[in-house]
Amino acid sequence: MTVDPEIAELLPVLNTGFPAVETMSGAEARAAVRSRYRAPDRPQPIDAVEQRTIPGPGSDVPVRIYWPETSSGAPAPVVLFAHGGGFVFCDLDTHDDLCRDLCNGIGAVVVSVDYRLAPEARWPAAADDVYAALCWVARTAGELGADASQIVVAGDSAGGNLAAVTAILARDRGGPDIACQALLYPVIAADLDTESYRRFEAGYYNTRAAMAWYCDQYVPDAGDRSHPHASPLRADLSGLPAAVVITAGFDPLHSEGEDYAEALAAQGVPVVHRSYPGAIHGFMTMPALTLAGTARRQVCADIRAVLGGDG
Repeated sequence: MTVDPEIAELLPVLNTGFPAVETMSGAEARAAVRSRYRAPDRPQPIDAVEQRTIPGPGSDVPVRIYWPETSSGAPAPVVLFAHGGGFVFCDLDTHDDLCRDLCNGIGAVVVSVDYRLAPEARWPAAADDVYAALCWVARTAGELGADASQIVVAGDSAGGNLAAVTAILARDRGGPDIACQALLYPVIAADLDTESYRRFEAGYYNTRAAMAWYCDQYVPDAGDRSHPHASPLRADLSGLPAAVVITAGFDPLHSEGEDYAEALAAQGVPVVHRSYPGAIHGFMTMPALTLAGTARRQVCADIRAVLGGDG
């Protein structure tokens, strides 16, 4: 297994340029990551985008809603998206390009959630916000031009954790119904000693030290880390919605993502698992990479197929 050539060329810059968040406070890490963000000169065109706030369990939750460029006129699927960032940083802007791709690629309304961040808001605040957003989406689907029977919960990295937890919460709380969960290299278990953590502890952009720090910020009480709403791999996985799971080969999180796909399938959940052996964590939010475009197109096709559309 070798690193994708484009990623290999980029890795030295990524490894030296990303801040050592484990040496910072949450606010310092957030500012450092935000300072790196550069908005694209020409965002991918979509039909419309709107900022709103919706009711949340702690306070109002900002969301950004995207409508696809082309529409059949029938109600569209709706994707509830939770961004990554270690539960500590990133926001609606950092994942705007990915959300636009999902919007047009699936032909779906996308609702991106600006959930509360750690360490100011610790577990389970972010999960509570995303579940509240799911309930709002289900109630408001008609107004959005969306089909409440075709709700997808999706997220990358920490957002993948929140999407997986939201699917579990929806099952256990009697709804809303979810048609698909799309988990992009998700944080699934607070186990920092898996095979992939040992193999890719450092040198591949995302590090074990950073992941340990994220865990400390979001779930500081070690006793909470085995809770299924923090580590979905510990949950009863029966009766969950069909899943699309993406893993990256050179990612400390690879083992747990692979284990989750296998555990879901073992409980009878339909699973599409796409592994990108040459990829690193976060590659789908690096649009300059050819592999990112390939993976984005594939995940859109896989979600369409789960929803009963064309693959």
